[in-house]
Formats: sequence, structure tokens, C-alpha cells
Amino acid sequence: MKLVVGLGNPGKGYQNTRHNMGFSFVDFYLSKKKVSENWKKKFNGFYLKTTIQEEEVIFLKPQTYMNLSGDSVFQFMDYFHIPVEDVLVISDDLDLKIGNFKLRSGGSSGGHNGLKSIESHIGSSFKRLKIGISKNLDGDTKDYVLGRLSKEDSEAINQLYQTLCSVLDDYFVLSFDALMNRYNQKNR
Repeated sequence: MKLVVGLGNPGKGYQNTRHNMGFSFVDFYLSKKKVSENWKKKFNGFYLKTTIQEEEVIFLKPQTYMNLSGDSVFQFMDYFHIPVEDVLVISDDLDLKIGNFKLRSGGSSGGHNGLKSIESHIGSSFKRLKIGISKNLDGDTKDYVLGRLSKEDSEAINQLYQTLCSVLDDYFVLSFDALMNRYNQKNR
């Protein structure tokens, strides 16, 4: 069983913001796969259990706000007996340009509060899919990540999501090294 975690902040006020890339991509992917089960609530998160590519998968959207996401992730891993090597966390990344992404098999949080929280609960060896939101060097980082995407950026993200659906499909059938080799090179 795999756990795919989309990071974001709960509530309508945070929808369509840069910091909610994890939530929005998970929703996009499940919609494209025509997975229509209802989300359930457990351990401060909305989750959906389904089968993709013959793999049992739990999709999780923690509802604890970004900086406390690790508690919900840890509880799901513990309850469903999911090892850290079967966890994929999808988040925004300031260091990648809009329309780019990067797969990582571990590493540091890079200052991302959601990743920091998860690391504090389960360590840093979980897999990551980082979605680029670019850096706005002119303003406050918090205001930028909680800001809404421009029309142009939204279009770039929607195009990227089409590619990321293939990435996620392949995640369920390839080794993570093979996945990184296939897709990270195309992202340069």
C-alpha cells in the first residue's frame, strides 16, 4: 500500500494559492482517473483509499494547516502500517520555475514548513514530488506563497498537471530511481 500526500492549507480562502499545489494536483489527478469515491476524515486529514495500477493507494490531504502536516501523515502511516519508503509527498517549491517539477528520494525541507513538519515526525527519507511556483524576490515570501496564481501561471500549471498525471501513473509501476531518471532529465 502506498500513501500519496498532497500538501496544502484547508479552507476556501487558500484554494488556488501557490502553497496548495499538493491539494490541487491530487484533486486533478483523481478527477482525471475518474476516481469518484467520497473523501473520508481521519487523523486530521481527508483521505481516499483506492486502487491505481493494481496498487492499493491512500491519497491524503492533511487538514492541520501546512506547518502541522507531519502529525496527520505519521498517524496514517502508523494506522495503515505504511513504511516510509511507500510515502510520496507532493508540495510546492519556490526554487523551481512555474511549469517545472522535480522528483526527490529524500533530502532537506528547503525551508518548506509542511516538509519540515513531516521530517520531524518520520525523518527525511520519504519521496517527494515538488511543483515549481517560482520565487517572487520583490515581496514577502509568506504573502507570495499564499497568493493566487495569475491566469498565465494557472495555464502553465494546468499543462504541467497533464504531465504529472503520467509521472504519478508511472510511480505506481516503476522503481523510484527509474522514475527520477525518466522524468527529472526532461525537466531541466
